[in-house]
Amino acid sequence: MNVPHLLTALKGPMLDLERRLLEAQPTIEHWLRSQWQDRTVPFYCSVDLRNAGFKLAPVDTNLFPGGFNNLAPEFTPLAVQAAMTAIDKACPDARGIVLVPENHTRNTFYLQNLAALAHILRQVGMNVRIGSLLPEITAPTQIEVPGNGSLVFEPIQRKGNRVLVDGFDPCAVLLNNDLSAGVPDVLRGIEQAILPPLHAGWHVRRKSNHFAAYDRVAKEFAELLGFDPWLLDPFFETCGKIDFRGRQGEECLEGYVEEILTDVRAKYKEYGIQEEPFVIVKADAGTYGMGIMSVKDPSEIRDLNRRQRNKMAVVKEGLEVHDVLVQEGVHTFETVDDAVAEPVVYMLDRFVVGGFYRVHTERGKDQNLNAPGMHFVPLAFASPCLPDLAGAPDCPPNRFYAYGVVARLALVAAAIELEETEAAFEAAEAARPVQAARA
Repeated sequence: MNVPHLLTALKGPMLDLERRLLEAQPTIEHWLRSQWQDRTVPFYCSVDLRNAGFKLAPVDTNLFPGGFNNLAPEFTPLAVQAAMTAIDKACPDARGIVLVPENHTRNTFYLQNLAALAHILRQVGMNVRIGSLLPEITAPTQIEVPGNGSLVFEPIQRKGNRVLVDGFDPCAVLLNNDLSAGVPDVLRGIEQAILPPLHAGWHVRRKSNHFAAYDRVAKEFAELLGFDPWLLDPFFETCGKIDFRGRQGEECLEGYVEEILTDVRAKYKEYGIQEEPFVIVKADAGTYGMGIMSVKDPSEIRDLNRRQRNKMAVVKEGLEVHDVLVQEGVHTFETVDDAVAEPVVYMLDRFVVGGFYRVHTERGKDQNLNAPGMHFVPLAFASPCLPDLAGAPDCPPNRFYAYGVVARLALVAAAIELEETEAAFEAAEAARPVQAARA
């Protein structure tokens, strides 16, 4: 198993926290199970973590994960079992699923992800068809996938309140499309189960809502075990009405950067941490590592050049950025072959099914690694994410167990976030004028 090197030994507060996690494993697992008694777990989820040696925290949570091809094949059986559980909840008699992908038909890595996800679903026993939203897909279209044969994309169609693919009527629709551009009319108001729900897309989701929910989850969890929640929870604030190109809202942004840097410096002083604090400024909605920058001083906001402003102003689908998350930066002290790395944990239903390390040879420990030039190292989470109770707190199985715990806290937060945004989304949908769906 490939275990990345931790540049610095775990420091006092983090070492103590991992000891607490090991000692409290029965309490932790019981508490996590209790969180799902009255909540709906997202179908799947991936969580980007950062391990600073003195702090371990999530920095992004994706409800439409696109890296199943990066998971270690040894854990495919676990993914299959977890997917079976998730599908049984949504549609106990399911025999077929339509998988709705992103429009990245030329992105080799994304196509490999799609092939890996379809393979997991077929191992569950599902008849899987790929229903494309691309207008140019008007008939079954075979697309080659390097190393994985080919995939057939078919136009998704509407018949009454159901969607079909060439006469195939699925029990459920699985979205692997984050709906950044909004909800397609063909998917509105259908009677089949849609997984994840439509309001999980970035047209509704806000990172600030997620981290507000995570803040509550982390505080409850920390109180349960008796530690400082900051060790798992990054500070954050939000700024609205930002216009990077027009230089509007800079005062708000500078003020929150200064506020968070001040709060982090106080925490570093409390724990005797010598690192330089930094802040991540990123679009409050969207993914693919777009609209992100690392800041160490508020003056850097004023001094952005035109190219930097243009990069921050637009995210996926060409959407303009007006709402920004200002988040405490968490260093990463893990490396793979001397390049900085960060773990990404994958879950299906409420189960950890593996993960990988995102690695970047040209980025530093205080920079965003989700950027062009990154590569991935599969990691089979030990046994899977089960702790070694006889081992040291920072031995690999115990490090991975800690990753699995924090990722599942983020999953609970995602469930809360979806609960809290569902009613407003449904009300907005009900108020929409009826439009003809794609036939």
